[in-house]
Amino acid sequence: MEHTHYITSDVLSIEQIQQIISQNFKLALSEEAKINIQKCREYLDDKMQSNENPIYGINTGFGSLCNVKISNENLSQLQENLVKSHACGTGDYVPQEIVKLMLLLKVQSLSYGYSGVQLLTVERLVDFFNNDILPVVYEQGSLGASGDLAPLAHLCLPLLGEGEFWQKGRKVNAKEVLKQFGWEPIVLQSKEGLALLNGTQFMSAYGVHILIKALKFSWLADLIAAISLEGFDGRKEPFNELIHYIRPHKGQIVTAKRILEFLEGSEIIEREKIQVQDPYAFRCIPQVHGASKDALDYARKIFKTEVNSVTDNPNIFIDSDVIISGGNFHGQPLALALDFLGIALAELGSISERRTYQLISGLRGLPAFLVENPGLNSGFMIPQYTAASIASQNKQLATPASVDSIVSSNGQEDHVSMGANAATKCLRIMNNLERILAIELMNASQAIAFRKPLKSSEFIETFLKSYRTEVPLVKEDRILHYDIENSVTFLNSFQLDESIFE
Repeated sequence: MEHTHYITSDVLSIEQIQQIISQNFKLALSEEAKINIQKCREYLDDKMQSNENPIYGINTGFGSLCNVKISNENLSQLQENLVKSHACGTGDYVPQEIVKLMLLLKVQSLSYGYSGVQLLTVERLVDFFNNDILPVVYEQGSLGASGDLAPLAHLCLPLLGEGEFWQKGRKVNAKEVLKQFGWEPIVLQSKEGLALLNGTQFMSAYGVHILIKALKFSWLADLIAAISLEGFDGRKEPFNELIHYIRPHKGQIVTAKRILEFLEGSEIIEREKIQVQDPYAFRCIPQVHGASKDALDYARKIFKTEVNSVTDNPNIFIDSDVIISGGNFHGQPLALALDFLGIALAELGSISERRTYQLISGLRGLPAFLVENPGLNSGFMIPQYTAASIASQNKQLATPASVDSIVSSNGQEDHVSMGANAATKCLRIMNNLERILAIELMNASQAIAFRKPLKSSEFIETFLKSYRTEVPLVKEDRILHYDIENSVTFLNSFQLDESIFE
């Protein structure tokens, strides 16, 4: 059954975006959105007929060329030139799932009726989304300040019959695809190119994509930590709610409660312990994981606001009869949020690697490197090296991008957010975290096997039984690369309900 999401002025939530993407919803403009877009375009056309004064980006040049007036007969050429000249992206391709998000968020922003675009232009972007023909966009080129200029230029080139699409897994010339669908290239009207290129949809799409994954892997980090605690024969007292209610950070309370729920009914956690305390990587799970949860909550609020905002420039206010040039394209809120999110995810990886290290250290009745006959077998010695390497790389990637700025456009754009760099770095951190947690799961599931015949909770035992169908117990040395890859695949395919968004 085909689902449709109607673009309206209602608040679009992260949960809705996840549903639209994961369930392959089609998009459609509501009547409200169509009227908003058309009224704004008509107002701008009337204004251009009656007003000869320079209005930035509409009948002037761009950036430091803002004082160069352009004649009315050249306004369409001006906008086309803008899109072509700004398509200076390079580097790796933006993942196609993020390009699809960029299309959704650009349509959402243009639908409010403050941007002056043609209805046909927005409908064509909807067509791209619905037919799963995704413009080829490159990672590098945006300063995250005058909007995500270069990436958005590549996103919008195909409107003109320029650039390339991804279609059924291969790159196809945009002209061929337009011909295939019987579409004529869009003739951009005044202001349209600027409306398409100014905006934060590159940073926003990365942020939303990472957030959706991060919410899932935050939950999985708690579960894998609980399995490690069982494998390490750790204590449950540090998760007692009494401790957390006297330091009531939300994420800390949620983490402690969740860990105890995972462990409910476990024979291992309930048995008498010899050790009085556990190392911080176990004892401080609520405090560390909880702080990362609170950072995710902060980033979520920022991105929810951003995806429901108008971020191009200038903006057209029909009721006030005014066109205002400002700076809503500046990515500073997103740059800070993405840097904070990256740090939070890096910390989940950092403490995960420490739990892995403790598990292979031959402590608490566990064999060295979690394998029988250590010496003849190296067991889980080297996966910890791999996790340490990745965790260290994450620390380097977590250095904030938002504290940097380079003067651009001949001094007109003299402070930039570098949010696009924050976005691409944050995605690498997220992908690295998947691998670190996959390695911890390998170790934790191996360690807990040495606690038999004692059993963990029914929930954990069921989870591990499912995992063992993909990654068998290690009894003697084998190529563990495949186990790591299969563990990553297992975690990515693991389905969670909507409660992770609560």
